Amino acid sequence: MTLAQTPPMGWNSWNMFGAGVSAAIIRQTADAFVASGLQDAGYKYIVIDDHWHGGRDGNGRLFPDPQKFPEGMKALADYVHAQGLKFGIYSDAGPQTCGGRPASQDFEEIDAQTFAEWEIDYLKYDWCRAEDTRANAEYRYRRMAEALKASGRAVVFSICEWGHHRPWLWGANVGGNLWRTTGDIADSWRDVYVNGGVLHGIESIGFEQQRGLAPYAGPGHWNDPDMLVVGLRGGSREIAGAGCTDTEYRTHFSLWCLLAAPLMIGCDVTNMDLVTQDILTNRELIALNQDVLGRQGYRVARHGFTEAWKKVLDGGDVAVALFNRGDKRQAARVHWSDLEIGGAWQARDLWAHRDLGPLREEFSAEVPAHGCVVLRLSMVD
Repeated sequence: MTLAQTPPMGWNSWNMFGAGVSAAIIRQTADAFVASGLQDAGYKYIVIDDHWHGGRDGNGRLFPDPQKFPEGMKALADYVHAQGLKFGIYSDAGPQTCGGRPASQDFEEIDAQTFAEWEIDYLKYDWCRAEDTRANAEYRYRRMAEALKASGRAVVFSICEWGHHRPWLWGANVGGNLWRTTGDIADSWRDVYVNGGVLHGIESIGFEQQRGLAPYAGPGHWNDPDMLVVGLRGGSREIAGAGCTDTEYRTHFSLWCLLAAPLMIGCDVTNMDLVTQDILTNRELIALNQDVLGRQGYRVARHGFTEAWKKVLDGGDVAVALFNRGDKRQAARVHWSDLEIGGAWQARDLWAHRDLGPLREEFSAEVPAHGCVVLRLSMVD
């Protein structure tokens, strides 16, 4: 069976903990997944990002930092698996990781075998310090995908070359299950400029940088607009930005669900506030993301600062979202002709968790600044 039949859901250590990741943090996160309801809502991957490495031994095999991971990776994987969760790890297609740790260039086979022995289920494979050409990207990612397959372990393969060489065109062909379509996200509505570079805000990544990519997403192969910043609230060690409002975080989560994007949490789930927990466990929104048809949503209409989006669902239902990208509350609308539907449709508001009754011809609503309204439409018999 092909892996990642729906977009992967889980957590990654980077946004909150960066180089401070440790076995203790991973164990606490796994416990919190169970206690907080995240596991029940569908999240299952616990992924360690960069800076777990201790080095390579005399046989060329990677080993973890003994101070951070004193019991080793296999013991940690066993703990995560015992909670009914999946375990993920990080490497890089270049000679070193972004943090300067040993990476997998020319060590693909031995590293894949090591990861298999540790019983990993997910590999995030970065692009720092590699020769930055499309030919090399395809070669390096294919080589690791083949090594993972040869290891005998089923591993979700996450290509992270930041969209440099349009990986949506070749990612599936080289063995990827998902591929980053953009640079790093900021904990911000708008772009954040730091150290001469840019971290992209929710607005530019979600509304602009994913345009035209819907045809390349589907079961087993997904566009990845980077991890969720919901709940970071400006407290990340690694991700710039002063944080977002609750309204902006709801829009972020809604948009990623409509985009059929991987839902990889970045906040400290051991210390979530109730609003963050409510956003991340909204099962009605998650159902759109995890719909088995695997269709990516897209914009169907724009009126000034407001936009209407559509996602076709299995069984004939349609998800519809009205977004307000403006800085003031305003009315938004969508006509059935925009959605290419007709007749009467039963509507459910997925944030208010209430039925609106049958709708005909159009839908309109007052939407707060940077906010959204998300409906699920079911055809009336």
